[in-house]
This record gives sequence, C-alpha cells and structure tokens, in this order.
Amino acid sequence: MCDLYGIPNCDTMKKARSWLDAHAVKYTFHDYKKEGVSRDLLSQWADRVGWELLLNRRGLTWRKLTDKQKEGVDRERAIALMCEYPSMIKRPVLVKGDGIEVGFSEVAYSEMFGH
Repeated sequence: MCDLYGIPNCDTMKKARSWLDAHAVKYTFHDYKKEGVSRDLLSQWADRVGWELLLNRRGLTWRKLTDKQKEGVDRERAIALMCEYPSMIKRPVLVKGDGIEVGFSEVAYSEMFGH
C-alpha cells in the first residue's frame, strides 16, 4: 500500500494513477484541493527530497504570483506558498514506506514496485 498525493484532473496524475492501476498497485489517493496538505508533511517531504523539487515553478499557479511573492523564495517561504496554493506542489507525490517519488516516471515507479 502507498499514498498518492495530487489533484485528480492533472494529466500527470492521470498517467500515474493509470500506471498504478495497470500494475495492480493499491494506493490511497489524497486530493490536495479537497484535503489540503499540512505544513508538517511538506516539511518532511522537503527534508527528504528538497523543497526545490517539490515546488512547481513551471505551473500556472506559480506564474500567477506577483514578482514580490516569488522574490527570495527559500525553504520556509516555499512551504508556506505550497500550503496556501496546493496546486503549486509538483505532482504527483508518491510515498511508499521510506520511499518518495515526486513527478511521474515509469522507470522510477517500476523500480519502486519491482515491476
């Protein structure tokens, strides 16, 4: 069993969910838009993979921020922004035990699940 975090209508999320379903991997889906995401959880992820990887600077949500909001983003500011705007978190985040994968990669998923 693993946990998949993201938003349901994201194309990358759909690819990840399709891959997991096709490989009969059981997972619990956590919808950022409905459930939000805690500062503690984001902090744990940032400790493990780095806040730079978690923060999606290519998405529309980031681009809509003012220059002042984007200025001087560090770990704490990035976590605060991701709490406020969960769609700014790179998707999906897949957590399996001690393993964490940010974004979708068939190769990475295959390695994580031994497929």
